[in-house]
Amino acid sequence: MPFGAHETMEVHEVLAEKMNMISHFNLYAMQTKNPELKSMIMRHQQEEIQSYDALVKYTHDYTQFTPIPPNTSVSNIKPDQIQYGLDNPSMLAPETNAALNDYEVATAMLLCHKNAAANGVKAALEIADPNLRQMLTNSAMNCVNQAYEVFLFMNQQGLYQVPTIKDHTAKTYLHSYQPSSEGLKAQYTMQGNQNLGQDHPMKPYTQQTTTQAPTNYMNAAPPAQSYPPTGHMGGGHSQNHGAMGSMPTGSTMGQQQNMNTSGQPIKTFGQSGNMNTPPGYQTNMHSYQGNQGFKH
Repeated sequence: MPFGAHETMEVHEVLAEKMNMISHFNLYAMQTKNPELKSMIMRHQQEEIQSYDALVKYTHDYTQFTPIPPNTSVSNIKPDQIQYGLDNPSMLAPETNAALNDYEVATAMLLCHKNAAANGVKAALEIADPNLRQMLTNSAMNCVNQAYEVFLFMNQQGLYQVPTIKDHTAKTYLHSYQPSSEGLKAQYTMQGNQNLGQDHPMKPYTQQTTTQAPTNYMNAAPPAQSYPPTGHMGGGHSQNHGAMGSMPTGSTMGQQQNMNTSGQPIKTFGQSGNMNTPPGYQTNMHSYQGNQGFKH
């Protein structure tokens, strides 16, 4: 199955970036002195290798797509664990030393993940193949979480301080935005017999699926007796798990009888709302213990 010219170049850029991250993370792991930072580097390195190999495999044979599970520890973080405010920040300047200190290693990791997340989302927006699109989205979101985990480490170590503005100023500025009016919401409320989007809200890191070879959507015939047409979210999930966007047909859909201009009854269907949810990944999460006494 051929790829489009644009998506081929986008995937080329993503793979080159992943190779660079893998090479650099090897260097970072050898030079860091902090054991917690070194452990984080090794975990992130494993995820980058998995993501790289999965993308290479799919572009070679088009038959396998397994979302890479998260290996970060950011899900249980609470707002009061973040240290806000400046506390005698260190003076910084470029250095020419061959060895990297822990601040330089952590900063390099943070920038790698931020750029990979932004570039992955940008690439996914240009992808036509649904499986490839979801793979890049999955990888980008993993990078988002990895960047946040690096930030949390740096924040707790005092290496990444967050400047603040006065609380009154922030509230005055943000509270100028008011909720939508009830009239506006009522105007755009979907009626029961209107077609609604069939995709689940994106949960790219709570599913694990191995798919069959992707369907050639250009030549595939529409499924029989299915309205609205069954479809797949851009993740190409296996038919054994159920299409993410498919809707059942028959009596379970709550048919309604209406009359057309000829006096003949016509059928319309309301949204079923019953969708299959892939099983979630179970990961071990832990929270960073913030300095609760830190003065913002």
